[in-house]
Amino acid sequence: MSVNYGSKRTVVGAHYGIRDWLAQRVTAALMVLFTIVVLAQLIFAQGDIGYELWAGIFAAQWMKFVTFGVIIALVWHVWVGVRDVWMDYVQSVGLRLTLQVFTIVWLVGCAGWGFQVLWRL
Repeated sequence: MSVNYGSKRTVVGAHYGIRDWLAQRVTAALMVLFTIVVLAQLIFAQGDIGYELWAGIFAAQWMKFVTFGVIIALVWHVWVGVRDVWMDYVQSVGLRLTLQVFTIVWLVGCAGWGFQVLWRL
């Protein structure tokens, strides 16, 4: 005997699935491209690799803009991954919330520090 439960499937949960999956892939691709650009600049640089070279790479306004975007992408990438770990493996709601708040504060602090270093060059 066949049981027909209807044509609509009931979906439960936070509905993050495809959006977060796509965010992980896009942010990872941006970080890989950024890494390739920086490595290419290091490989084809003339002279010693030191502070002057690093400061020169990040002195251009376009590079600061790209680096700013990559810092945002990195924070978003980490947030999605760590949040999923907390949701999957921490059963206590209170502990999970505490860990998520700590993660947000830590990521905002890291991003702020990255921006400070970037714009100080």
